[in-house]
Amino acid sequence: MKTPPTTNWLLPLGSSDITQHWQIVNDSVMGGSSTSKVSVQEQTLIFTGVVSVENNGGFASTRTCINTLNQTPEHIILQVKGDGKTYQLRLRTSQYLDGPAFTVSFATLKDQWQVITFSADDFSLTYRGKALQQQAKLNFNDVQQLGLMIAKKQQGNFRIELKQIAFINN
Repeated sequence: MKTPPTTNWLLPLGSSDITQHWQIVNDSVMGGSSTSKVSVQEQTLIFTGVVSVENNGGFASTRTCINTLNQTPEHIILQVKGDGKTYQLRLRTSQYLDGPAFTVSFATLKDQWQVITFSADDFSLTYRGKALQQQAKLNFNDVQQLGLMIAKKQQGNFRIELKQIAFINN
């Protein structure tokens, strides 16, 4: 008999103060002028803003701390509604809490809900937008930070909604 998959939901949200746990990191850390914010509406996390390429800018991001210890996740699932732009899902582990991140890019469909599933093999270890030559293997058990980024100088307004984020094992 096959064991049913176990799901560890990070969303849906229980309260509107969840936004306090999401940190904004935009290109202003490097002199850019992009802006962004996180809000919650109807049990959905909304990441919005404006990407500007002025002053060598071109990205906006948000991140939060999570704990996947003592779990055995094999996949991460996102339920998102986007704006037709491409975003990155960014994961950091205890070994790479500052600096490099494990990233995977995904395209959104304008104003349509999508369910997107990633395995650990889908992620690449990157630093400042470039893949590192020596690739470490991502272990979902060691993920301590999860984030979203819009980059690659996709200038202008952006909006992505997250209804669910979950780690699952099959």
